[in-house]
Amino acid sequence: MSKAQRYSNLGAAIVPLLAVIAAAILSWNHILHWSDVAIFAAMYLIAGFGVTIGFHRLLTHRSFATYKPVAYTLAMAGSMSVQGPVIGWVADHRKHHAHTDEEGDPHSPHVGHGDGMVGALKGLWWAHLGWLLDRQGQADPNRYARDLREDRGMRRINRAFLWLVAAGLVLPFAAGFVITGTLAGAATALLWGGFVRIFILHHVTWSVNSVCHFFGRRRFDTDDESTNVTWVALLSFGEGWHHNHHAFPRSAKHGLRWYEPDISGLFIRGLERLHLAWNVVTITPERQRQRLATSARSA
Repeated sequence: MSKAQRYSNLGAAIVPLLAVIAAAILSWNHILHWSDVAIFAAMYLIAGFGVTIGFHRLLTHRSFATYKPVAYTLAMAGSMSVQGPVIGWVADHRKHHAHTDEEGDPHSPHVGHGDGMVGALKGLWWAHLGWLLDRQGQADPNRYARDLREDRGMRRINRAFLWLVAAGLVLPFAAGFVITGTLAGAATALLWGGFVRIFILHHVTWSVNSVCHFFGRRRFDTDDESTNVTWVALLSFGEGWHHNHHAFPRSAKHGLRWYEPDISGLFIRGLERLHLAWNVVTITPERQRQRLATSARSA
């Protein structure tokens, strides 16, 4: 990773943090409009679904098929999450699945960090944020994302990453101005719908890499340390059922039981009913029983 990439990723982590501090101060002084909350929620949904449904379930795992315009829209929405260009994101994640929690995994908390409490803390830091300053985007796209590289539209979206990041900031600013009619309203909408939204979505996504490979519950027979964590699942639209996902990577739905809410899975089901998605991969109860682990681990 070049110094420019490293500093860029560091800035992408620090600037939203500073925005959260500023938002907390402004909120304490009652400088928070209802429109800020609404715009934050809308942008969180747009960018969040872009990652969970677009980057992850559609483009990385091909959990369902859809029309090109839908795929491109989801890829552009995912780019607004500021988690890297789409092709690099997909390549990194496919490499993670190819080497989960073993040598070669870009962000495992269990490999090469030492033993004991210190090793555990180092591993969690690495999986959550440290790898972004050293390994992100280093997976060979010709090996792990050739299908996306051969798609002209995806290559254009990949190259337009910075413009899409800018769009993810301009949209809440413009919405805030339209609703309030003031630059102050536009600025607070940018703060909440732009930078605070990026901060929260970042750490929710990173928690799938760190928390969901360290704490939580397991019930399937897998060769990795993936876990299910309810609070991560709720904030990430179903991605926190990460152990389920590693047991059945191509499943369009990660919440496999009635008490495992998965909004992304419901969204894909909605696309299917609208005839905007097809070949949706589902996992039957019989297949699940075949992979049940002999014992469950919880923490």
